[in-house]
Amino acid sequence: MAALVLFGGGGDLAMRMLLPSLYFLDHEGRLADGLKIIGAARSDESRDEYVEKVRAACRSKAEPDGVWDATTWARMEARLDYLAVDATSPESLKPLKDKVGDGPITSFLAVSPSLYARIVSAMKAAGLAEDNCRVVLEKPVGRDLKSFLEIDDAVADAFDEDQVFRIDHYLGKETVQNLIALRFGNTVFEPLWNAQNIDHVQITIGETVGVGDRWPYYDEYGALRDMLQNHMLQLLCLVAMEPPSDLDPESVRNEKVKVLRSLRPITFEEAERVTVRGQYVGGPFEGGTVKGYDEERGLDSDTETFVAIRADIDNWRWAGVPFFMRTGKRLPEKRTEIVIQFKPLPHSIFDSGDRGEVEANRMVIELQPEEDISLTVMNKKAGLDARMQLQPIKMSLTWGFRGKDETPPRRRIAYERLLLDALNGDSTLFVRRDEAEQAWKWVDEVSEAWTDGHVKPIEYAPGSWGPTEADYLLERTGRAWNTTDA
Repeated sequence: MAALVLFGGGGDLAMRMLLPSLYFLDHEGRLADGLKIIGAARSDESRDEYVEKVRAACRSKAEPDGVWDATTWARMEARLDYLAVDATSPESLKPLKDKVGDGPITSFLAVSPSLYARIVSAMKAAGLAEDNCRVVLEKPVGRDLKSFLEIDDAVADAFDEDQVFRIDHYLGKETVQNLIALRFGNTVFEPLWNAQNIDHVQITIGETVGVGDRWPYYDEYGALRDMLQNHMLQLLCLVAMEPPSDLDPESVRNEKVKVLRSLRPITFEEAERVTVRGQYVGGPFEGGTVKGYDEERGLDSDTETFVAIRADIDNWRWAGVPFFMRTGKRLPEKRTEIVIQFKPLPHSIFDSGDRGEVEANRMVIELQPEEDISLTVMNKKAGLDARMQLQPIKMSLTWGFRGKDETPPRRRIAYERLLLDALNGDSTLFVRRDEAEQAWKWVDEVSEAWTDGHVKPIEYAPGSWGPTEADYLLERTGRAWNTTDA
């Protein structure tokens, strides 16, 4: 009997993302017959109480999409079980081992990474780390390279590397995966994907929410470690990596590691020129008034809630092409996008008279709030009066084979793909140990540069795109951040 064990099975991540994802997979018939789903948590509750919580969580996600039905739920309910455990105790885990038997076991640690080392050690002692077992770790693992290695050494003592699946849920998004198909499945784009044709790349992850009562976690990590170390660097790798020899997981991940190794270190002499730290203050926002980070925390703090960085990749493909990344809380909109800005024409024959201004081509890969890939190209205005007047048009590449008039498919939870891959042992979209090491190494260098250069967070108003210094980061190079209507 195959089993999926959710440690922290009653927590927010499990109820909001993991269990609804499993329901959707079951609805589509993608879960193996006989797969057991076992919630494991400290709460002393019965199976029936746990099942009712799962039912409510799944229904709240499935009903709006019109995929809640009694047949799927009955099948899902039959898979569910619950066990109250102390996951750090081998003795407490033995009943869990008895429950799952000798079949293949995939364990998802939906708990604080600070508990990972103790939990995997207990799993090993309880027989939950055998050759037919896998473990899924939610990122970020650790808060720097040193703590990552301490945790991951404990994981490596219990599991071989091919049994370890480090999740970054951004890699489960359909549009992120489509970026691989777009680049390596078309002769149109890949020959242009280099320093000769691309001017610069932008990666933005904007959030409207504040930190709120999550400040104890955020005070330890900040925007640099919470978002840039994992999500943003993974997106950068997919944009910048060389074509892998094939789609074997190791081939793909080898190329991502090469990108991380090519990132130019940021020294304290350069820190203020190529990075911006920010922290939101209180003020009017979305029709009300919100507190600043220090007010939420109750004490003054140097924790950054916004970071913008210019990264340079020192290799032949990307020499001279800056990668600009920014992420923050209390920004004007929830937006995640990658902008590929192509270089302008070397010479334009359209710049005389009233023919319009020729804009450089731009590709925008949107991940949220909606998923889309669009390409802006120049086009002649229609009509006899227009002569050779040009205008930019934005073409959506997401219509695909479905056509623009068809109802778009249900937007999947990113964890659906990742859970299915973990259950099937496909590690392509997961982060290998040396990837995580290289990402932490570069981020640690940024953090040390801030410390050595005495770089403090700059205050910014809620509803702005961070400190104005983030705009200067591009303006001093003659560039500007992408805007929503571009």
